[in-house]
Amino acid sequence: MNYTLAVFSSRYATLNFANLLRANRIPVAIINTPQSISRACGISVKFLSDYFSLVQSLLPQVALTNFVGFYSMVGNNIIKL
Repeated sequence: MNYTLAVFSSRYATLNFANLLRANRIPVAIINTPQSISRACGISVKFLSDYFSLVQSLLPQVALTNFVGFYSMVGNNIIKL
């Protein structure tokens, strides 16, 4: 399965975004941010890539000043979207 990470520079923004996605019935997990993503707060929101367009549409509802970016996880490879 392919996953996408939503990465923020603030733990508060990360947790708020996870709650927003859950409220929209998108299954998420809070995971430790991979070390290759350096500007993050330490945790990220992980979700199935199938939900990416819906998640993107919800992004403006959170503080974008804390948003670092989306990253695709395919196996052990992590690519910034």
